[in-house]
Amino acid sequence: MEPPVSAEPTVGGEKVWLRQYAAGEPSEMTNEFATALDMVTASVQAAPDAVAIRYFDAVIDYRELDRLSDAFAVALQERGVTHGDRIALVLQNIPQFLIAVVGIWKAGAVVVPINPMYRGRELQAVLADSGARLVVCLESVAQEVHRVEGTAVEEVITTSELDFQSRGDERIFGGSRRRRYEGDADLLELLGGLDGRTPEPVALRPGDIAYLPYTSGTTGPPKGSMSTHANVVFAAQVYRDWTHLDASTRYFAVAPLFHITGLIANIAAPLLAGGSVILTCRFQPSVAAEAIAEHQATATIGAITVFIAWTNDDGVTPDQLASMTSIYSGGAAIPAAALEAFRAKFGHYVHNGYGLTETNSPAIVVPSGVTAPVDRGSGAVSIGVPVYSTTAEIVDDDGASLGVGEVGEIVISGPQVSAGYWRKPEETEHAMPGGRFHTGDVGFMDADGWFYVVDRKKDQINASGFKVWPREVEDVLYEHPAVREAAVVGVLDPYRGETVKAVVSLKRAGAATAEELTAFCKERLAAYKYPRIVEIIEDLPKTVSGKILRRELRDR
Repeated sequence: MEPPVSAEPTVGGEKVWLRQYAAGEPSEMTNEFATALDMVTASVQAAPDAVAIRYFDAVIDYRELDRLSDAFAVALQERGVTHGDRIALVLQNIPQFLIAVVGIWKAGAVVVPINPMYRGRELQAVLADSGARLVVCLESVAQEVHRVEGTAVEEVITTSELDFQSRGDERIFGGSRRRRYEGDADLLELLGGLDGRTPEPVALRPGDIAYLPYTSGTTGPPKGSMSTHANVVFAAQVYRDWTHLDASTRYFAVAPLFHITGLIANIAAPLLAGGSVILTCRFQPSVAAEAIAEHQATATIGAITVFIAWTNDDGVTPDQLASMTSIYSGGAAIPAAALEAFRAKFGHYVHNGYGLTETNSPAIVVPSGVTAPVDRGSGAVSIGVPVYSTTAEIVDDDGASLGVGEVGEIVISGPQVSAGYWRKPEETEHAMPGGRFHTGDVGFMDADGWFYVVDRKKDQINASGFKVWPREVEDVLYEHPAVREAAVVGVLDPYRGETVKAVVSLKRAGAATAEELTAFCKERLAAYKYPRIVEIIEDLPKTVSGKILRRELRDR
């Protein structure tokens, strides 16, 4: 039976979260451009000599980005790529990613971003499901791509993280060298041979797919989320206006470009604003901090683990991050203790933000310059308020809206919600009935319109019938001065059914014992919540975007 359509979550008929908007801030937003390509073209025309990309000692202006992406679009069209074809990118945070994205759009095709850490089975799943015709990848992963069978891939074009710069920092690139896989085309050679040529124009529409990023697969096989050009333009405008980006912005791209946050916040938003994107291939705390200082970066967004790493690295100094004026974190809950530790060291406040692949990143975000409230009962830091033209609801298992302070599933409606899952209409209808995306995250809204995430529905622990949310236990662990990172999972227990287990890494070896951490939690949590088991390991497993993998810890 179809769930009832909920009334909008209001108090006294008012969308209470609008109280948190700045004076004069609009509640609604319309797209200024029909397609993502249109917004990039506008920035090229407005300031062709402005810097678009900074990559170590390389600088690429908007005119050069336009020329290089033209050449790539010509290369695609010469290979028979037409409107709607899928092109896979298996790349790190390097200039070639942005060049390829714009070139793919110019050819009328769809960007399929893939994690470069993927191997055999993972690559095969995405390449086969997307039907990608062509792959652009790092030379270092080309052999792995070639091993994959059962896909529509016709050609592999390779490139290197060493291109476009000459410093070759050993901390980032190690012993990297050029190593062409037999039969592959080289991207730079391809671009050089077609320099100065322009592609045949293609009629893009707002509803055409711009990106096809795949979900992490935590609830089943990965699914391609159809991010339309209209989605991308709207989400980019949200980041631009909500976080105050403009042509002077120097955006440090710490989130992986293949992740939805990277695709929107690190590519679409800066290119819309006419600012520059600072790239360092992959995240290494000291190298990243040096790049921020060298290029005087002003804005960034990354997982909270990035900011924890900077806090705990004695080699990263406040002076290196002094130029930053807008710092946001997304992808995982922010422990209040970690937030305050970062502010104590660097003097910057990390604003929370909430979104998923299916919402093209921004959905519920803390307004710029505002300190998010912390819920007294749970200790959770607010994830913010719904952004422009967006409605967030808290619903029960039947889809009916819940009241202020009641805990239920977070549902998002707005122009950023994707068009659905690629070739999966039944799963689309299940997750997005009527365009309302059921996130799978559990949370609540307070009387002032601030939203809070309690945890993922599937991560709830049932200990002797008592419900335990891992995030609450993790927040307590982060308060211990010896803890660097923490994750809490439920494990089978013959007496309780499930019991609470904590896995932590320490700031220095031997700084605390498992018994000490258990006692610390016992003093601060109800008897059924504190961890009966504490395991100390060197590093917690994470996704490339920095999110801690509870799933992997449970599987252990």
